[in-house]
Amino acid sequence: MLDINYVIKNKEIVIKKLLIKNFESKEIIEELELLNKKRKIIIKELESKRSEINNISKKIGELFKDKKIQDAEKLKDRSVKIKKSFGDIESNLFNIENQINDKILKIPNIPNDSVKNQTENEIIKEKKQKVNINEESLPHWELIKKFKLVDFELGNKITGSGFPVYTNKGAKLQRSLINFFLEENIKAGYEEIIPPLLVNKESAFGTGQIPDKDEVMYQIERDKFYLIPTSEVPVTNILRDKTLEAEDLPIKYTSYTPCFRREAGSYGKDVRGLNRVHQFDKVEIVQITNPEKSYKTLQEMVNHIEGILIKLELPYRILRLCGKDLSFASSLTYDFEVYSAAQKKWLEVSSVSNFETFQSNRLNLKMKSKSKKTLCHTLNGSSLALPRIVAAMLENNQQKNKIELPKEIQKYTGFEFIEK
Repeated sequence: MLDINYVIKNKEIVIKKLLIKNFESKEIIEELELLNKKRKIIIKELESKRSEINNISKKIGELFKDKKIQDAEKLKDRSVKIKKSFGDIESNLFNIENQINDKILKIPNIPNDSVKNQTENEIIKEKKQKVNINEESLPHWELIKKFKLVDFELGNKITGSGFPVYTNKGAKLQRSLINFFLEENIKAGYEEIIPPLLVNKESAFGTGQIPDKDEVMYQIERDKFYLIPTSEVPVTNILRDKTLEAEDLPIKYTSYTPCFRREAGSYGKDVRGLNRVHQFDKVEIVQITNPEKSYKTLQEMVNHIEGILIKLELPYRILRLCGKDLSFASSLTYDFEVYSAAQKKWLEVSSVSNFETFQSNRLNLKMKSKSKKTLCHTLNGSSLALPRIVAAMLENNQQKNKIELPKEIQKYTGFEFIEK
C-alpha cells in the first residue's frame, strides 16, 4: 500500500511511473487529493471544537470559583451542544477515510527506476545446455504415465482437475527436491519455518493478496480463512505489527508448503500435465531488510536461486520483468525460467521480488535506528516451485527406458535412474 502523502506530494512522478505498469492513475489520484483536502478540513474543525471545549471547561471552573453559577451553567449548555455535534463530524470523517482507504488500495506499487519498458521482459542472462532428445522423446505428461510418477486421474477422482497424486518414485523425487531446496536455503543462512496453510483476512491483506488476487485464492467462507497461494503470505505475516531493531536485520526465512491457486480460466496445451495445477509444492525464501540495502539483498537472492538451478543441471534464463508483467505489489521482479526440451518452451519456475515498503506499510512492519522508526523493505522468491522443475527435469534427462536424475538430487533420492 502506497503512502497517500507521498502519492499526492509526488503526483506527476507517480502517474508517470504507474503508466509503465499500464495503470492509469491520474483520475484516482485527483480524487484522493480532493478527499484528503476534505479530511484535513474536517480534522481542523474537530480540533477547533476540542480546543473550544477545553477553553470552556477552564472558564466554567473559573466561574464556579467566582460563584458565578448562572454564567457557568450557560457555558455548560454550550459545551454539551458542541459535543453533540462531534458525532456527525466524526461520522463524516470516518466515511471520508474509508473512501481514501478504498482508493489507495486500488493503486499498485510504483515500479523501480530500472523498469522502463512497458511490454517486453529483458533477458538478463541465459545459460544454455545441450539436451539429448530426439523425435521419439516424450513430453512430461506422457513420461509421468509411462513411469507411474504422477496420477492425475486419481487426483481428479479424489478432488478434481488440477490436483495431482504423486506415486512411487515420483513421490520420492518430490520429497527429495523439497529437502534439497530447503538445505540449500538453510546453508545460505535462512531460518526454516513451517507455517499454517490457512490464513485470515488480515494476513492475506498484509502481503497484498487481497483485494488484488482475491479471485485466485481458495476461500473457506464459513471460517473466513484463505488457503495460501504461497508461503510468502504466512511467513511474512510473522512480523506483522512489529518494530525491529536495525542491527537485527536482515531477517531471513525459508519455508516449504503446498500452495493452492484457483487459476480460473486456464486451459489448453500450455497447462497440460504439471505446467499449471491448483495444488503444488513450493519452497520460498523471504527477507526483511533495511531499505538502504534491499536492492543488494535482491541481487543476493537472485544469485542464490541461480546457484540452485546450476546444481540441477537445467538450461535456464533470468528475466527482468517489464511493467505490464510486474505484480500489483512488486517494485522489481526477476523471473527464472527453465527450458523444457520436449515442449520446446521456457517454463517459469521462480519469481524474486522487492516490494520495498508496499507490504510493510500494510503490515505495519518497521525498523528502529537511533530512535527513528521507518518502514522495512520486504522481499521474497520461489526457491523453487516444483511442478515445472520436475517437468523440465524429466523431459531433458529422458533416455529410451529410463530417466537419469541430476547428481545433486541422487544424494537425496538414493537412486540414479527412474526406470520402468
